[in-house]
Amino acid sequence: MGSERMEMRKRQMSTTQETPGTAQAQHSTGNRGSNACCFCWCCCCSCSCLTVRNQEEERTRRTSHELQAEGIPNCEESPAPTLEEVNAWAQSFDKLMFTPAGRNAFREFLRTEFSEENMLFWMACEELKQESNKSVIEEKARLIYEDYISILSPKEVSLDSRVREVINRNMLEPSQHTFDDAQLQIYTLMHRDSYPRFMNSAIYKDLLRSLSEKSIEA
Repeated sequence: MGSERMEMRKRQMSTTQETPGTAQAQHSTGNRGSNACCFCWCCCCSCSCLTVRNQEEERTRRTSHELQAEGIPNCEESPAPTLEEVNAWAQSFDKLMFTPAGRNAFREFLRTEFSEENMLFWMACEELKQESNKSVIEEKARLIYEDYISILSPKEVSLDSRVREVINRNMLEPSQHTFDDAQLQIYTLMHRDSYPRFMNSAIYKDLLRSLSEKSIEA
């Protein structure tokens, strides 16, 4: 009887000693499980919290892009281009930029390359040149500067430091020609960089093929 009690007491003491250790191990394991995404750098790329964070950032970027798209002016009104006009666009960049239909097609292509601001800036400068009212000129010059010259603008165009210095001097007394140097630089950029790609783009080729087919059917 005495030996049985001793055996029972040993088992109880053994169980009591094991329980805190086991609970502590389980608690430690639980902590590691709950904080794995915060402390386990080796697997953070696949953890759920990072996935959620990436989804939130993607939603923010998409919303920002949609808001910018809402602020983009509509294309110019123009009749549908003829086959002769579209063929002429391949002859020179000047002929492409001369007609509203050509500018609209080119602008559609620039949008696919995320450089539509170049065309928008060029068009804004052309519009400024048509103004004669001093107060209107000053207001439009200020808006052009804020939209396309300021380094804080999401639509900032790429200009060298010399042209920027000229603009800053001209803005002291804005005129129709405040942005002439910048407009020429952007025109040259579009001519040398974007125009060759436009001529090889699906936008131009599809338009040319469509008009050619209509011409044959007629």
